[in-house]
Amino acid sequence: MTLMSRACALTDLDDGKPFAVEVDGEPVLLVRQGESVHALRDECSHAALSLSEGEVTRKGIECWLHGSCFDLRTGAPSSPPATEPVDVFAVEIRDGDVHVDVTATTN
Repeated sequence: MTLMSRACALTDLDDGKPFAVEVDGEPVLLVRQGESVHALRDECSHAALSLSEGEVTRKGIECWLHGSCFDLRTGAPSSPPATEPVDVFAVEIRDGDVHVDVTATTN
C-alpha cells in the first residue's frame, strides 16, 4: 500500500529547477523534467546539506558546496566526494498535483 501525500501543484515546479518541500515531515527535493517529476531526499549524503540549493545539470542535481552530483532517477552519486546514494521517492501526478510517498524509497 502506498502512502501518497500531496507535495505541491505541478504548476509550482519550473522545468529543470530544484524545488524544496516537506512531505509528512521529510525534506523532499522535487525536479520537473518535462512531464516527469523526480523526488529525492533533500539532503546530500556527503555533507548533509540541502540539495535543493544546488543546480540541476546534465548529470542530475549538484550539491552547491562540494560539487557531488546525484542521478535524479536513482539517487546514485556520479561524482565525488559523495559515495553513498540519496533516497529516491515514488511520485504520482494526479489532477494537476504532485504526490510523493516518502515511505517507499529506492535506497
